[in-house]
Amino acid sequence: MDLAVCWVRTRDLDEHGLQARLLGADRLYAVSVGAAKTPVWARSITVLIDDDAASWVSWNLFAEQLAGDTGARIRRIDDGGITGPAFFDHVRAVGRPVLNSPKDQGATLPPDLVQRPVIEPAVMWTWSLVWRRDEIRPVVLAAAEAITRDVGELGLQDPASGSRTATRTSNRAVGGLAFHAGGNRSWRAGARRTHDRGVIQPRYPTPYQVSITAP
Repeated sequence: MDLAVCWVRTRDLDEHGLQARLLGADRLYAVSVGAAKTPVWARSITVLIDDDAASWVSWNLFAEQLAGDTGARIRRIDDGGITGPAFFDHVRAVGRPVLNSPKDQGATLPPDLVQRPVIEPAVMWTWSLVWRRDEIRPVVLAAAEAITRDVGELGLQDPASGSRTATRTSNRAVGGLAFHAGGNRSWRAGARRTHDRGVIQPRYPTPYQVSITAP
């Protein structure tokens, strides 16, 4: 594997000798029962954590850290219901808005459920392109540059408030768990996007990873 697209923490890059650049970002939303599509505060949502750590370790870390930083509630499950019909069943059972996952961004909701934006802060799942820090092959370095060359703000800049999303770690311009605080709220805003949260899994495949191997 020469290039990978995944959610990754700074400390994991350092531990495994990897380099990364921010490639994409998905703004996550909440799903709830009823017809109201009004925004919901992050502290009022529920995040699901699955007992199957081998399949959902990245998501579980994300959810735990989000709950710790915002006050969102945690609901532990054991049926893989982070996505799909089982997720919808959990939304109905919880009785409050539940955060969706990046794997389910394009899912069609049943008629009894609605999508609601999460605010204060908005929650972003970011993706990074990752390669070996000691990589010297021109074809790999050129591919990394070409793939990330035109990456823009990715919705991490709030045009209304001018506040920038930032995570709480080093100043590498790569991805991670980003909390976007609108209005006057922000997490250590700065001029460069950084990443802190996520996981790289050398032993387990993740539903959020894509790999590229150069000839």
